[in-house]
Amino acid sequence: MKLIIAFIQPERLNAVKQALYDAEIYKMSVTNALGCGQQKGFHESYRGADIEVNLLKKVRMEIAVNDDFVQPTIDAVIKGARTGKIGDGKIFVLELAECIRIRTGEKGKEAIG
Repeated sequence: MKLIIAFIQPERLNAVKQALYDAEIYKMSVTNALGCGQQKGFHESYRGADIEVNLLKKVRMEIAVNDDFVQPTIDAVIKGARTGKIGDGKIFVLELAECIRIRTGEKGKEAIG
């Protein structure tokens, strides 16, 4: 079992979700996040004052999958998120020690579904 965490551009969320659905991956958690990488933010002027914005809006997706679905999930996120420009995002793959479905008490692979 793995936990896949992807940070993507907010405007690419629908494309990533559609790519995941096409790969038959339906379970995910999505939250708004702030962050920066190589983009390093940007400068803007507000009422004559120069402001540095170095934390940009991102979307954090968390997807728990069984081992057979790791590569299809990664491929789907890349397919939906890639624009070829700086700031497309990052994917992290972590070992998932345990998963428990609260409703039934199922554990492990069966709980992930």
